[in-house]
Amino acid sequence: MNLQVNLGARSYEIVIERGCLGKVGEYLNLDRKVLVVTDTGVPAAYARTVAGACREAVICTVEQGEEHKTLQSLEKLLSAMLAAGFSRKDCVVAVGGGICGDLAGFAAASYMRGIDFYNIPTTVLSQVDSSIGGKTAVNLDGIKNVVGAFHQPRGVLIDTDVLRTLPRRHISAGLAEALKMAVTFDEDLFWIFEKEDLFEKEDLPDMDVMETVIERSLRIKGRVVEQDETEQGLRRVLNFGHTIGHGIESLCLDGSLYHGECVAIGMLPMCSPQIRARLLPVYEKLHLPSGCRMDPDRVCEAMMHDKKADSGEITIVETDRIGTFRMRRAGAADLRKKVETVVRRQAVHGGSV
Repeated sequence: MNLQVNLGARSYEIVIERGCLGKVGEYLNLDRKVLVVTDTGVPAAYARTVAGACREAVICTVEQGEEHKTLQSLEKLLSAMLAAGFSRKDCVVAVGGGICGDLAGFAAASYMRGIDFYNIPTTVLSQVDSSIGGKTAVNLDGIKNVVGAFHQPRGVLIDTDVLRTLPRRHISAGLAEALKMAVTFDEDLFWIFEKEDLFEKEDLPDMDVMETVIERSLRIKGRVVEQDETEQGLRRVLNFGHTIGHGIESLCLDGSLYHGECVAIGMLPMCSPQIRARLLPVYEKLHLPSGCRMDPDRVCEAMMHDKKADSGEITIVETDRIGTFRMRRAGAADLRKKVETVVRRQAVHGGSV
């Protein structure tokens, strides 16, 4: 299955096909020098498969984890390209999850003011969301994604077979990003989460259902990006759950909570009671947390340092009915009340971590 993101000269194709990683040379222009970026959490065979299809490849492996999405890791990638004599005609390929894609994409955006970039996402989170749209970034001083650039990939290759190697927790955390889009844009997609069992067995994903979720999620995000590439308006809706979620995640760089789990917690205060009543059973089915034990003061402080903050306010996304949304400006006191519904110094009832 092929999808298209239509952005004029920056348009690109998304290939969704089981086993397509083994045919990477048929889909991507690799007849040049290629920096293959992966991390220590990704099976090394994936990067070697890509490298084997290149005319000349340099594999660069960064450490796994949000705490390594830094300027130091970015420098490692840029130095590797410089040492290998990369030119503006060469390219970068990310083989990994969202952190790997962010780093590799930002390196491609920065090297010689921008070279081609391809994304081969290997996690649910990156396959349903972060692999498209062109957001690339690193963290700085504990603040997520505060240094970065918009740099669209030249192509995205999604092989759902790689998801079979992932732990169930990683799969569930990634599905939170698809839930985000279902709640705000697509009630039919939300019904899939309510009615379908996304796992064939205890830990293995149902690939037919997963491919449907991936396709519908990417169609939503693609349409949004086509209308608002650089997040001046509509694209801000894709931050649903991320305002509080990023505040929580900024304090969890040790990996105690995954990005999708933080987003799941952050969505709940932005929903009407009716939506929360439908979301919580889905969270239970996916083993997603509905709250966490943390210092609310520190979460609020991290939120107000977020790149979305402006003059002491943040544009937040709320919803009263599945498939709809509204945006409004919220100040620190308003946000503090929302934080306190899911972040407490004591345990939060219902799936807390």
